[in-house]
Amino acid sequence: MRIHIATDHAGLDFSRHLQEHLAAAGHEVVDHGPVEYDPIDDYPAFCINAAKAVVRDQQAGVQALGVVFGGSGNGEQIAANKVLGVRAALVWNESTAQLARQHNDANVISIGARQHTVEEATRFIDVFIAEPFSLEERHVRRIAQLAEFEATGDIAGRNVDR
Repeated sequence: MRIHIATDHAGLDFSRHLQEHLAAAGHEVVDHGPVEYDPIDDYPAFCINAAKAVVRDQQAGVQALGVVFGGSGNGEQIAANKVLGVRAALVWNESTAQLARQHNDANVISIGARQHTVEEATRFIDVFIAEPFSLEERHVRRIAQLAEFEATGDIAGRNVDR
């Protein structure tokens, strides 16, 4: 599987470790930056580029997921979710990593590098990658509703306020 990674200065050490870990596990890792430490860098472009690459790959039939990091993971998740077709989930334990894939078919996860050890983050990512989407009708339906809203600004028959 191709794994797209992005971070900011807070997650740079995590990113380096994870790239090695994922490559050793047989994944193709694409680093969207940064490549060097800059304590005042800005995460949005890095995370958006990773998210766009995940969507591009998935649309081309390539199995791909994304992982973005920052101090808390919140801003990075928000940035990734600005990309049409991305479902980025903030992950803080193994259960949220598993459920992000199983129930939400998340294609990107975000992790707070200042909130977890590198070992914890590695485990969350391994769980996320290994877990398939359940394909349960209720989850498929909900994801379709999100995609409909994303495309049209409405969910037919669901009373979305205008």
